[in-house]
Amino acid sequence: MFDVIIDFPKMKVGVVTRDEHVVEIRYLPPSVAAKAAGSPLAATAADQLERYRGNPDTRFDFPVLVEGSSLQRAVWDAMCAIPRGSTRTYGDIARDLGADARAVGQACGGNRLPIIIPCHRVVAADGIGGFSHATGGYLLEAKRWLLAHEAPAFELRP
Repeated sequence: MFDVIIDFPKMKVGVVTRDEHVVEIRYLPPSVAAKAAGSPLAATAADQLERYRGNPDTRFDFPVLVEGSSLQRAVWDAMCAIPRGSTRTYGDIARDLGADARAVGQACGGNRLPIIIPCHRVVAADGIGGFSHATGGYLLEAKRWLLAHEAPAFELRP
């Protein structure tokens, strides 16, 4: 099913391609075996995701196919507008879009291109919230890692 599976802290990251586009990126349990790229596009996606793993400022330029309802696409656009190192709540996005916060949560969980469309930057009003329709386990650990990875560096002063 996956064209490549790469190691990340707290998870594996699987990539699915179709017709010269990345169509899905999925967070997988850490116990899943890594898999070498099965195509040039999968290799390019893996290379850029691995660069992101080391540097959260990495830019992605491989072709993606974004498919979703108008509400999903509006939520995903709002997620893409959240700067690295920042978060917004489901309620914030819901108010901006005139939507229900639960619908925003469902759109976040339905995001098939995480990292590219940074759903991890959306949190609950009272904490980290869920992640990929999960409220615990490795997925929440992955969200915590992603948020910490993207947090602005602190300048230490003597």
